[in-house]
Amino acid sequence: MTLKEERELRKKQKLEAEYARLETMFEYEKEYSDCEYIAGIDEVGRGPLAGPVVTACVIMPKDVRIPYVNDSKKVTEKRREELYDIIKEKALAIGIGIASEKRIDEINILQATYEAMREAINNLEIKPDILLNDAVNIPGVDIKQVPIIKGDAKSFTIACASIIAKVTRDRMMVELDKKYPNYGFAKNKGYGTKQHTDALREFGPCEIHRRTFIGNFIK
Repeated sequence: MTLKEERELRKKQKLEAEYARLETMFEYEKEYSDCEYIAGIDEVGRGPLAGPVVTACVIMPKDVRIPYVNDSKKVTEKRREELYDIIKEKALAIGIGIASEKRIDEINILQATYEAMREAINNLEIKPDILLNDAVNIPGVDIKQVPIIKGDAKSFTIACASIIAKVTRDRMMVELDKKYPNYGFAKNKGYGTKQHTDALREFGPCEIHRRTFIGNFIK
């Protein structure tokens, strides 16, 4: 076997292993396969000190398999961007919901997340028959829900929503970094890194900081 053939074989074996891994993420989609439209929903940004919480609700065709889709935290930034484009192209419907830092301060992060999730569902062009949720049970929704602990690592559809939400929020924070350059938002995305908390102490909060989150970092 030539070196080129060995490389091709390894590449083929790696892709086969990836498709095998991917198939394990369809347990819930198969369990509820009698539903025509299965939506996955996830959020990004519950923990940061600044910026919004962003949710995504995604309905994928049942026969679509996209290699390397996974919990967005387990995927590199470069690959997330690539997967984002593929998911957007293949999805039957995508809804985005956003709760601002001011709304988070008004009603708390959990309620703001629920509100953004309801917005994402309402923004779908197709009403789903069932929702696969990452861990939570969303109040005020008249669609059957299946909360799945660590769902973004167990369900393909939730993982797709995780990637859409993550890339959407990251791009927002990169833009906000241009307006508020002191805090490193393009890099830290609003999370409490040392650079960020040091900047908070030096410059104080800006308009997009969550006042209910930053008390421990301001002397």
